[in-house]
Amino acid sequence: MANPIPNLFRAPELKQKILFTLLIMLVYRIGSQITVPGVDVVQLQAAAAQFDQTFLGVFDLFVGGGISRATIFALGIMPYISASIMFQLLSAVFPTVQKLQKEGEQGRKKLTQWTRYTTVVLCMAQGFGYASFLQGMPNVVNAPGMGFTVNTVLVLTVGGVFVMWMGEQITERGVGNGMSLMIFFSIIQSFPAAVYQTWEALTTDQMEIFELIVLLAVMVGITAGVVAMTMAARKIPIQIPRKVVGRGRIREGQKSHIPLRINSAGVMPIIFALSFMAMPATLAAFSSVGFLQDLTNFFQPQSWPYYITYALLIIFFTYFYTAIIFNPVDLAENLKKQGAFIPGVKPGARTAQYIERILTRVTLPGSVYLALIALVPSFMLDATGMQYFAFGGTSLLIVVGVGLDTVQQAQQHLLLRHYDGFMKKGRVKMRGRQRYM
Repeated sequence: MANPIPNLFRAPELKQKILFTLLIMLVYRIGSQITVPGVDVVQLQAAAAQFDQTFLGVFDLFVGGGISRATIFALGIMPYISASIMFQLLSAVFPTVQKLQKEGEQGRKKLTQWTRYTTVVLCMAQGFGYASFLQGMPNVVNAPGMGFTVNTVLVLTVGGVFVMWMGEQITERGVGNGMSLMIFFSIIQSFPAAVYQTWEALTTDQMEIFELIVLLAVMVGITAGVVAMTMAARKIPIQIPRKVVGRGRIREGQKSHIPLRINSAGVMPIIFALSFMAMPATLAAFSSVGFLQDLTNFFQPQSWPYYITYALLIIFFTYFYTAIIFNPVDLAENLKKQGAFIPGVKPGARTAQYIERILTRVTLPGSVYLALIALVPSFMLDATGMQYFAFGGTSLLIVVGVGLDTVQQAQQHLLLRHYDGFMKKGRVKMRGRQRYM
């Protein structure tokens, strides 16, 4: 089971899941090449180059360039993710949402329904904003007006809802998480072009072979570090005491552990920090207020004020998002209900305090690690001057995280299939023995 890749297509169910996932992704990529009616793509790409450091540039990264090409899937899966994060954050404020999360399957279905309705509203709002943005640029829209706005909002809303449906289908019938895989494919679609540009720079003597070797070595080292930090966790040992179950049967005590990942927040702190750092440039692009222009110039990328502020925001949002998604009090209560305890720590409030203290300490190196990974592209740009190489910290974290999660799900499916086959053989042998007894 060390290398499951040769066995992926030997399991019929897993083969069907993989082919279904690839088919959905093919449909997604085809839709990402179809332009919204009435838009001049050439003029749009020429005008959109100035928005690389704005929020639109950040958004464009996660939709595979759909914003800069005005495709029917330009909104991508982001409205659905935004709605999901919205309800996740609201659970810490509104008891009703928190209660639904704890009600099991019925509560999750209700939250999923609310998330879908919110996704439709966000698609309409973002579609209207994008239509207004397109009409605000010269020579981009062939026939601006109310007709173009209504048509664009309708097309983008239908496209966003269809992308949401495809993501849910991948999660239910495919391999991996549908939302994450769509962002994964949106990011890696730019890799071939980046490789070609790097080769072109090497052949035209814009880059020396030694620089390429150093760059590849740095990429391999950083990728290995990201994999290690993604898998790293602080294990808190727990003890489950021996219990009497049923008619005098005794269940032996068990030892287990609670894994607290060093990077529990994933890539979300970087996304939040990017949004905040892109806000002054975004507002300045649509406004002539002098203060916004000065603020944008002060936080210019590849400057130390930008680096320091960006890193501090990532550290802050790492703690913030970890506190939202991880509740030590609930975990301590669940351990107490199961009769489990941490050796040397009293159940209840003391356990919650102990877990929170460890989580706070573990989150610090995780947040610093996220800040360093996010700043790697800027440092590489300063060192090499290669603006075209698509090796971003945010994209790297997403690609590695989604890739590891998908591989783990495939391994679990193969392991379950192997275990089922073993159990069937065992039952056949038992029946054979019973025949001769």
